[in-house]
Amino acid sequence: MNKSYPFLSFLLIVGLLYYSFYSLMPAKGTDASISETEFSTERALVPLQEISKAPHYFGTQEHERVGLYLENQLKSLGLETQIQEGFVLDAASKNLDKPKNIMGRLKGSGTGKALLLLSHYDSALVPSYGASDAGSGVVTILESMRAYIASGKTPVNDIIVLFTDCEEIGLDGANLFVNEHPWAKDVGFVMNFEARGSGGPSVMILESNAGNANLINAFIEANPEYPVASSLMYSVYKILPNSTDSTIFRVDGNIDSFFFAFIDDHFDYHTANDTIENLDIETLQHQGSYLLPLLHYFADADLSNLKSDQDDVYVNLPFVKMIHYPFSWILPSVLIATALFLLLLFFGIKNKKLTLAGIGKGFIPYLLSLIGCGIVGYFGWVLLLKLYPQYHEIQHGFKYNGHSYIAFFVLLSLGILFWMYRKFSEKDKPANLFIAPITLWLVINAAVFAYLKGAGYFIIPVYFGLAALWILIRQEKPNLLVMVLLGTPAIFLYAPLIQFFPVALGSEMVVIACIFTVLLFGLLLPVFGFYRNKGFLGAICFIAALFFFLKAHFTSDFSETRQKPNSLIYYQNVDDGTSYWATYDTMLDDWTKGYLGSNPTKASEFIPAVSRSKYNKGYTYASEAPQKKIPSFETVLQKDTLIDSYQAVTFTIFPKRAVNQIGLYVDKSITFQSLRFNGKEVPKDSTGNVYSNRTNNEILRYYIADRDSLEVSYTIAPKTEVTFTALEYSFDLLTNTQFTINKRPKNTMPKPFVVTDAIVLKKTFSVASMQKQTNDSIAEIPLLNE
Repeated sequence: MNKSYPFLSFLLIVGLLYYSFYSLMPAKGTDASISETEFSTERALVPLQEISKAPHYFGTQEHERVGLYLENQLKSLGLETQIQEGFVLDAASKNLDKPKNIMGRLKGSGTGKALLLLSHYDSALVPSYGASDAGSGVVTILESMRAYIASGKTPVNDIIVLFTDCEEIGLDGANLFVNEHPWAKDVGFVMNFEARGSGGPSVMILESNAGNANLINAFIEANPEYPVASSLMYSVYKILPNSTDSTIFRVDGNIDSFFFAFIDDHFDYHTANDTIENLDIETLQHQGSYLLPLLHYFADADLSNLKSDQDDVYVNLPFVKMIHYPFSWILPSVLIATALFLLLLFFGIKNKKLTLAGIGKGFIPYLLSLIGCGIVGYFGWVLLLKLYPQYHEIQHGFKYNGHSYIAFFVLLSLGILFWMYRKFSEKDKPANLFIAPITLWLVINAAVFAYLKGAGYFIIPVYFGLAALWILIRQEKPNLLVMVLLGTPAIFLYAPLIQFFPVALGSEMVVIACIFTVLLFGLLLPVFGFYRNKGFLGAICFIAALFFFLKAHFTSDFSETRQKPNSLIYYQNVDDGTSYWATYDTMLDDWTKGYLGSNPTKASEFIPAVSRSKYNKGYTYASEAPQKKIPSFETVLQKDTLIDSYQAVTFTIFPKRAVNQIGLYVDKSITFQSLRFNGKEVPKDSTGNVYSNRTNNEILRYYIADRDSLEVSYTIAPKTEVTFTALEYSFDLLTNTQFTINKRPKNTMPKPFVVTDAIVLKKTFSVASMQKQTNDSIAEIPLLNE
């Protein structure tokens, strides 16, 4: 063996690891000087600057401004433009809102199904600027449509552009379009652009009720330059409790979709840091590199021929871009690989190149490393949360210094592996040591066939591993550069996953990164097994791990670029005249302590646990606050009568200030025979009634735009006393002239996923109280003399 080969092979592995990430997306954006028929990130940033200049969540004036701006943008492209508006009630989530969808249509020359380009224009329900989520998707569509029209082509299929509203509330704009707009019946395929972070490669994920084979074939034929897609990612996506507007098209309309989303820098998601400055230009370019070629392809494709009975395993790879094959190949490929492995095992033992004792010893370092690194990853993160309790305040899961922790745990795992194999590989041949990882990978692939067929491509590196095993059996000292090349598919397929899982699922998933590091190392044993300086490499890995741990430590605090999320609410109980400051925070900072004090009381002592948040967290602390004269809503009783042996009631809530949300609550023991909100009927459950098996008191969360009122109609058993509790939210605590709230420090930001910076009024009422209010109002009217 050439003495330089170990060093060269190590450099080659490092280079391949780097390229496995570098090849995923464009290295830079494109400027405005490129051809008018090409996607330009510089041109796309012009409308993005306009869209993301301020938070524009549903119900705000900025939301209205952005909607009008997008309508004018579609008109300037020459599209037939429409606005769709109407109430949507989601009975499952108990949400009511009135989305306003912005849409345009480019007429095609054919009469087939239409292609729909989809993104949403509302930002998250916090002071989020919405640059990535989903301003990036909106401008990707605008710039791609501009470039397509500039090409002078007339599409065969109509092209519909749909910018949905209320996606952040509950996919309600998509619901309104799919179920109520006549254009929905024309749609044959959807391409949806989304974001769950502010950087990194954009991943293509399928939404389909049928097999994916035709969709994957079409994607490959369209030939986007940087495809990042795998059937594993969609399998994981389906397991997680996530959904997008594409889900509505699939579930309610049986319409297939590609949706594209990037997830890195997840800590910017739904926060005040979702700004145009934080959006990676390369990521925006990646979105455009998908849409334009796909737009040219699907504009002329037969959209009625995308359904399939066949599901394919698919995955992206450098150089070849995409590979795919049917699910039906998974089991045969595992069985064939197992048979080849057993033949090689038999051949090696027969020719005394393998020994049972050596094989048995080879399992010891591999299994110990797997168990040890798994323990380090799991309990290591538990320990870090105790050392740095402030991490609990970052609800996203992926922390500001999350990449440093990924590097730390991966390098720590590599150090353990090199040190573990330092002893065993000196006494046993690499061929013996290589049996353990091949065996485990065959077991993994058998489990994949049974439980996670989307990961069926995991078998590919195993075949290359079997080729490496053949060489190890035949040659005492193989060419290490050849062995690296045989390990290249494993590097390309598995290395990105080491980063993907902690980023996508949260920093606590570094345990998966540790395990995948061991699994990948095992497939590279035909190279590492011949290194004589494993102890030195292990030490280098430990030192590098320490460097990244220290880097994470020195960025573990909060700063102007790593803000602490905090929350403050003014809560007033109109019924008893009490008022409180409240927060969702578990760790108070100087700003929140200014209102709640250094030793605040648990919120449950003052405020009932009726608040809603994404992670089902209620207020943590509260303290008494000064009483303010906040105008409360008015209730007007329109009807109270008997119909078909049921008491029928209709009343309306009229807000008296600029309110963003109304939460309505009734004791969960109360069963309604029917229930309507603003004319939208709540579906009956299996008992023939409405909400008869509620687990909590909530019956509605109404998201308000245009200062709309809320009409409530219900029927119920006669003489049933119903007491309603309403929580009225306005997001103006920091700007309301009755309050003088200190400016939030630059190292803090509004807490995402909760209602914060808000004035909340709680008020109870009943039919009897509304009748009394009506009678009192009548009594106050002076009688005229005859």
